[in-house]
Amino acid sequence: MIQINNISKSFSGREVLKNISFTFEAGKTNMIIGESGSGKTTLLKCMVGLNEIDSGEVLFDGRDFYTLDFKGKKEIRKEIGMLFQGGALFDSKTVEENVVFPISMFTDLSVSEKRDRANFCLQRVNLDNANNLYPSELSGGMKKRVAIARAIAVQPKYLFCDEPNSGLDPKTSIVIDNLIKEITDEYKITTVVITHDMNSVIEIGDNIIFIYKGEKWWEGNKLEILKTENKEVHDFVYATKFMRELRNKF
Repeated sequence: MIQINNISKSFSGREVLKNISFTFEAGKTNMIIGESGSGKTTLLKCMVGLNEIDSGEVLFDGRDFYTLDFKGKKEIRKEIGMLFQGGALFDSKTVEENVVFPISMFTDLSVSEKRDRANFCLQRVNLDNANNLYPSELSGGMKKRVAIARAIAVQPKYLFCDEPNSGLDPKTSIVIDNLIKEITDEYKITTVVITHDMNSVIEIGDNIIFIYKGEKWWEGNKLEILKTENKEVHDFVYATKFMRELRNKF
């Protein structure tokens, strides 16, 4: 579980996040949604320490990240898996080498143990025979699956996903959504997903927080968001024809 309490963040005097509080539950896919520029990515970066907060708390199972020393923060970072928007694979490394990279950084496993762990993770995302391929030889969906394998390689307690379906076709997006959901359920991970894709929210969202102009504007589940009377949330949810047609079924 991750709790954020009254998180605020400013850049050059401009307040980007305003006293945001929320609880991200373990074993759930917790979605952060909102318009572009609303502060979603800034919030994620504050949660993992890439941006220093101005005030507030970020608690990883009760441990306040920003009061810990370097060693304490490193211990929490060992428990975090990151799925970046573009995959962020190393072009000069093979698929297997990409997955092994965080294992080498955060564990003392032997070479054979690292390889075994990488193989297990690649099998988990249905990429059994891709070890020796390079990112340039992969499709967009395969790159995202390799990135997921890398993210879970150190058996994280917390998984952060930044726009995991960015640049993917609808069919591949469903595959990635299902993988994230399955891994979350199977390993009881606290998963945080930033997205503006309402299809993903409806498919795998358990808990949802809507950010509007740097503030927490709404929170609830995927059934409640379909019936919300909050104007800003309603306009966001039903911006597409697909969602407007779905609304008529409720």
